[in-house]
Amino acid sequence: MVLSCVLMFVDHHEKHLQGVRETLAALVTPIVFLADIPGEFFAWGGENLISRSQLRQENARLNDEVLILKAQLQTLVALQSENARLRNLLGTENKRVERKMVAEIIQVDSDPFSLKFMINKGSNHDVYIGQTVIDAYGIVGQVVEVSPFYSRVLMITDSSHAIPVKVNRNGVRTTAVGTGQINLLELQYVSDTTDIKVGDLLISSGLGQRFPDGYPVAKVISVEPDPGESFTRIFAVPEARLNQSSLVLLVWANQPVRE
Repeated sequence: MVLSCVLMFVDHHEKHLQGVRETLAALVTPIVFLADIPGEFFAWGGENLISRSQLRQENARLNDEVLILKAQLQTLVALQSENARLRNLLGTENKRVERKMVAEIIQVDSDPFSLKFMINKGSNHDVYIGQTVIDAYGIVGQVVEVSPFYSRVLMITDSSHAIPVKVNRNGVRTTAVGTGQINLLELQYVSDTTDIKVGDLLISSGLGQRFPDGYPVAKVISVEPDPGESFTRIFAVPEARLNQSSLVLLVWANQPVRE
């Protein structure tokens, strides 16, 4: 101990061991570097995993926001036409808001005669039978079965489904029924004098209070007079991507605003 103290005192004042220390430091440097590798690796891995997890969460959040914003934009087309018809009218209107929730399609029925799919939201999320389901482009269908954590949705093109619609161009009302083909609707009992043309956008009319007013439903692709009948056969394709969407929106419509 005395010798060590003497050597430290002499080195501190005379710097005789400076070269020895530098040599030993050079020799030990690779060992220190190798000893730090595991810690650096785990630190880098932890940061990378956290960053990737954050990116996935942020990406999921942004996808949900885009879906909701697209759904909100759907009503603008109908509102523009409605505004032209109501511009000269006066009166009061009850303010309404719509709550929306993103749901994921987790299963599509394999039955070729039933156009249904299952989503990962149920009664624990306030989902109810008859609730409107939309995607980023239009109305998809309505909830027909509800369990605590899952629900089943009937598409608008199912042969048992019907939805009240109106022509966005002129407000003509009719009913669009499913044909059993996933991308085809038919308008029922349309007089051959009714002003409906190929390319017309059909939006929900709000009649029956099942579907909210003003959401895109379908676009007319065919207007064919039925020989010998006073009705015209009219077919339309849904605006919603029924065979492509993986995410949908549940809509709680016509909820009064508390002032």
